[in-house]
Amino acid sequence: MTMMKKLYMSAAVLALSTATVTAQEVEVLHWWTSGGEAAAVGTLRDTLAAGGIGWQDMPVAGGGGSDAMTVLRARVTAGNPPTAVQMLGFSIQDWAAEGALANLDALAAEQGWADVVPAALQAFSTYEGSWVAAPVNVHSTNWVWANTALMAELGIEQPTSWDEFVAAMQAAQDAGYTALAHGGQAWQDATVFESMVMGVGSPEFYQASMVDLDPEALGSATMVEAFQRMETLRGFVDDNFSGRDWNLASAMVINGEALFQIMGDWAKGEFVNAGMTAGNEFQCFRVPGTEGTVTFNSDQFAMFNVSDASAQASQLAMASAVMSPEFQVTFNLVKGSVPARTDIPSDAFDACGQLGMAQLAEAAASGGLFGSMAHGHANNPSIQNAMYDVITAHFNGEYDAETAAAELVTAVEIAQ
Repeated sequence: MTMMKKLYMSAAVLALSTATVTAQEVEVLHWWTSGGEAAAVGTLRDTLAAGGIGWQDMPVAGGGGSDAMTVLRARVTAGNPPTAVQMLGFSIQDWAAEGALANLDALAAEQGWADVVPAALQAFSTYEGSWVAAPVNVHSTNWVWANTALMAELGIEQPTSWDEFVAAMQAAQDAGYTALAHGGQAWQDATVFESMVMGVGSPEFYQASMVDLDPEALGSATMVEAFQRMETLRGFVDDNFSGRDWNLASAMVINGEALFQIMGDWAKGEFVNAGMTAGNEFQCFRVPGTEGTVTFNSDQFAMFNVSDASAQASQLAMASAVMSPEFQVTFNLVKGSVPARTDIPSDAFDACGQLGMAQLAEAAASGGLFGSMAHGHANNPSIQNAMYDVITAHFNGEYDAETAAAELVTAVEIAQ
């Protein structure tokens, strides 16, 4: 009997008390709809199919997940929640606080999740000491993605400072290329912004402003400088950026239309899906100024409380499959992220994957691992959305840098 079949059987047993139930199907709400993401979610669907579990797909487009959460809220209000939902950070905690999520403690104990999942992820996977979600991966958000051929054409080396990064973008713009591929959506603006905060300030400043919400840090001269860097970046974005999906911005780099993109490592899935190889056709490096730190988010699957015993068995089978070492490798090779388990060897991963795994381990050991504000791992959704509003208003020219820093203080105060 294979390991995977054993995991399926143990999951099914945990779902039963006095009767035998066959796990049949999971309805999965997620926002993995781009080419690379669809390929990754296909690996999960295939893994479950091999264990006899059907897959009812419920995709909701929109990379930040806010649209998916709106759909989820409507389903739960109607008394018809999906059996499994892709979730991020504090959204998991909010749903758990409502008593909406199934308890996965028995399965987690049997399979030793606590021994292999980093504490920073367990903070979101558990609620009041109980497991309520199974982490699929760890994404880091402070990456730059670059077209190798375009760098060579322009004579650009990998930038190691903010000034070098700006000079590289200027060279691309002067040559008629888009320097920075970007999509004008609030979560994308915030993804870029949090790297500016980390790069201008320090890990301590990021903690004080993005996590601890210290009003002095939020309104400081350092924060003004972070907004000023956003203004610099805005000058290197093309005129058609508004509303562009993140994967279309990735495609600009893939196609050689743009030099750089600042985006989480889910972008790598788009490069891989296009047949490109890390270190050859495309490059990855940390946003200059953020080296030694990793801002992260983690895709997790939360299982909603359902009364049907067959659905419960299917949920546990899915959670078991998600946490298996084999699946963690298969999925993350396609998705661009790194495994949520610390016991996975890096041999099978490409250059960017190996770099990401090594830097994640180093950051976790050195205290340089921080939850992403933009992706719901620094504060609750109300704070996150308040920051989104100010960041996007500034990026679109409604505020200057000084006003934006002051507005950030006010917005956070109101949202708390």
